[in-house]
Amino acid sequence: MPPSCTIGVRLKPNAKQDEIKTGPDGLILARVHAPPLEGKANAALIALLAETLDLPKSSISIRHGLASKKKLVKVIGLTKEEVTARVLR
Repeated sequence: MPPSCTIGVRLKPNAKQDEIKTGPDGLILARVHAPPLEGKANAALIALLAETLDLPKSSISIRHGLASKKKLVKVIGLTKEEVTARVLR
């Protein structure tokens, strides 16, 4: 069974450019250009995480907070430490 983890993400839609980094509290901070309408920002977040973590989009899902800036995201295929390391690089 592949490793998996749940990570906390704070999303900022309508940003000038897509960006991802970790905050001082360990929360992942993501900025996406997409607006928060009709799930576009959530889809952009999943695409950004997939690209950053070098995983297929199907390995990433939003478990909680679809309509919120704070989200819980499940990542299949990496541990929490591996996710943090890939975000930092």
